[in-house]
Amino acid sequence: QVQLVESGGGLVQPGGSLRLSCVASGFTLDYYTMGWFRQAPGKEREGVICISSSDDSTHYVDSVKGRFTISRDNRKNTVYLQMNSLQPEDTAVYYCAAAFRTVCSGYGPDYDYWGQGTQVTVSS
Repeated sequence: QVQLVESGGGLVQPGGSLRLSCVASGFTLDYYTMGWFRQAPGKEREGVICISSSDDSTHYVDSVKGRFTISRDNRKNTVYLQMNSLQPEDTAVYYCAAAFRTVCSGYGPDYDYWGQGTQVTVSS
């Protein structure tokens, strides 16, 4: 059974950090480009950052540049999202997703598998 399970969300103060994890089961991450998406209340889902399967190159939206980092540990079948200098506008449900492709994409329909999401709330 293919599954992606996110963890690590929670409540954090502005300027704080969180690390999200996404553990895959039922398939091998090696051949999948992995992405993190987020959806804030009343807004459309947004592709935040991704890491390609071919060369681990990463791509991200400008709003998280210098603050968010994606990494993968294929031995653990896990992808991570390190989020620093969090701001209230980062509040959203964060989803990890897997795409059987070699090139990063911020387009949701390009992804084959999705996690259930984890809530990140940035508030004082």
